[in-house]
Amino acid sequence: MQAAKTDPPFVPVRSGGWPTRRAPGWVVGVGAVLLAVAVTFLHQLNADVESCSGGVRESLYVLREIDSGASRDVKTALNVANTAAANCSPANNELIIDLTAAQPPESLASYHLGTAITGLIDWAAPRPTRVAADVAAVLANRGQPAEAADRAALQRALRELDAQRTVVYTALAPAIRSLSPASTPPRLYG
Repeated sequence: MQAAKTDPPFVPVRSGGWPTRRAPGWVVGVGAVLLAVAVTFLHQLNADVESCSGGVRESLYVLREIDSGASRDVKTALNVANTAAANCSPANNELIIDLTAAQPPESLASYHLGTAITGLIDWAAPRPTRVAADVAAVLANRGQPAEAADRAALQRALRELDAQRTVVYTALAPAIRSLSPASTPPRLYG
């Protein structure tokens, strides 16, 4: 009689690793659509606010140029600041009005982008108008006693603009981080 064999059967060890779970194709497709919607929505917000934000940037730039002595063209600088103030007014800027009508797509509802839109609207009006108007006042009263008060008003307006920018960026951060890490929030100068 023969002894019973107690060794387990030989099974070779896998050299390629363990199989991994793959997402079904429809999940990848939904993710791609969600990403496209998020990027398009962010682009729309950027376009709507850029007309005003760019004016703030240009106003502050011309003021720095005058202050540093790199330019002496106060008349042109004053025109830039006054134009920026007018462009940031919802009455003069259709894109700011479009911003007030922006609605986040339902597919992005879990990111609470309504808060970001409200914050962006609060950034866009009237804060940038005040900043540009204060730059114009500083330029108009350059070298006069009123200049100090105008500069103080400009600093207050810039602090308000900065605080509101933080609100917008904080509200947009979760959606950007999750859906499109390479994207950036709208450029809100100030």
